[in-house]
This record gives sequence, structure tokens and C-alpha cells, in this order.
Amino acid sequence: MSRRPLPDHPVRIALLDLLAEHGTLTSTQAAARLGQSSGLCSFHLRRLAELGLIEEAPHQGGKARPWQLRWETEDEPAPEESFSALIHVTPQEMAEIGASIRRLLFRYRDRGTRPADAVAVTAEVRLLNGDPVG
Repeated sequence: MSRRPLPDHPVRIALLDLLAEHGTLTSTQAAARLGQSSGLCSFHLRRLAELGLIEEAPHQGGKARPWQLRWETEDEPAPEESFSALIHVTPQEMAEIGASIRRLLFRYRDRGTRPADAVAVTAEVRLLNGDPVG
């Protein structure tokens, strides 16, 4: 399985937030909650599915296609040490999280001697602020 990047589009972030809050949603339901068109939401839901972040939820057939978050299982472990998390924090908490992660990573970057068995690792951290979902 390829690495799943987090989206950087406000509608996609809002859709992930809605799915985390409500479990399953159709594009029509998402559109009503976000004040967007169902076509736009359908487009972005399909893109999120292509990224492997969501999947179609089981349903009874028909035209409506409910979507749900896609969770990794033990059968599909995340590659190496990658992970993502959708969290709800205040702007101050977001700044604190960023500062904490920075301090943790810089501790390894700035140490005086490199262990003999150390390998180069790229640590990429992006705290994305999505539009509030009501």
C-alpha cells in the first residue's frame, strides 16, 4: 500500500472531519452540512477514496453512495512509521503540538554524535487547519 498523504484542500479536510464526526455520509448529506453542491462533494469524496483515506460504506444498493473513513488493519499495516490523525484542537493547542514535535525532532537532529547504526529519516509534519464544520 502506498503512503497516504493528508489532503491540503479545505473541502477535503472538512469532508474528513464530517466523516469522523458522523461515521458515514453521502455526497448529498455532506453538501447540505458544508453548504456546497453535491457534485463538488462527490468529486472530493472520490479523490479522498483514490488517496485511500475513505471507502464506500456498505449499503443496500440504490443511487446513494455512503462513504466512511478507511482505517488501516493489521492485514494492511502502514508503511514504515507513517501515520495520520484527525484531531480537534484550539489554535493555541495546535501551536503547542507543533512546538512539541519540533523539540522532539530537533533533539535527534542536533545531537553531537551519530550512532553507528543510525539511518537517515525524513520526518515531514504538516498540521493542516481545516474550516470549521458546523
